[in-house]
Amino acid sequence: MAFAAFATTTAPEPAARRRSPIALLLLLPGILYLVLFFLAPLVSLLLTSFQKPTEFGDIGQFDYAFRWENYVDVVQAYWPHIVRSFGYALIATVLALLFSYPLAYFIGVKARKWPLLQSLMLVLVIAPFFISFLLRTLAWKQILSDESFIMTSLKALSLMPTDAHFTGTPIAVIFGITYNFIPFMTLPLYTTLERLDLRYLEAGSDLYAHPFEVFRKITIPLSMPGIVAGTLLTFIPAAGDYINASRDFLGGPDTQMMGNVIEANFLVLQNFPAAAALSIILMSVILIVVGIYVKRAGTEELL
Repeated sequence: MAFAAFATTTAPEPAARRRSPIALLLLLPGILYLVLFFLAPLVSLLLTSFQKPTEFGDIGQFDYAFRWENYVDVVQAYWPHIVRSFGYALIATVLALLFSYPLAYFIGVKARKWPLLQSLMLVLVIAPFFISFLLRTLAWKQILSDESFIMTSLKALSLMPTDAHFTGTPIAVIFGITYNFIPFMTLPLYTTLERLDLRYLEAGSDLYAHPFEVFRKITIPLSMPGIVAGTLLTFIPAAGDYINASRDFLGGPDTQMMGNVIEANFLVLQNFPAAAALSIILMSVILIVVGIYVKRAGTEELL
């Protein structure tokens, strides 16, 4: 007994529990990358947001300070753009989900019997990625312009007023955001639905459940990780989008979003503290909204 106790107390620690310096060395490049290209720019952006104008300095010259009033100023000046950004992003995310879920369900579940069709539809979903985001938006501007064949035909058929415009309206901006981010919604949904065990659906049918009940109580809960991932991949970049809402593309003077204001303050007005404060506000609100959404969806492991 004494020998057994001695052997137990002096047994070497399992190799899996010992800290290996090799593992730390393998992690070092990733840690350095995050520090240099994520943490350092974030700290610089935060410090910039508190800067104050240099006394008797030129435009674009600022001194480091703790001027928290910058945040109050940008909220008072640009609160419509803040509300508009998250409103457009929310509507576009919901529309992308409504369009993408049936598509992903057909590709991931119904098209399993026809692998060639499944592959072809996946290629069609991914195909827009081979064209620049900017060029796709510019193409839609040409297609939906007042002089385009579509708009002139609608006006000729009296389906639209002759003085109506599509580009430069909130509908055009939301349409552009939805179109450009549909692949970001479809692919996570397809990945989840493609792994769906069809025996669960068959069991629901065998128990005489209505197809809608099977979809609501089985399919949707099992595809919730894909729904959450798709909505996050769509909502986060959509809230900071500035191409679709730009006057040079689908937007107009009354459709400007936070991305457009940040771009103008950085590149045109050279008001770097205001642009940095808006960027911090955008990131903070997105983090809060995403945290609440993931918590409510019950998929905290995605964070």
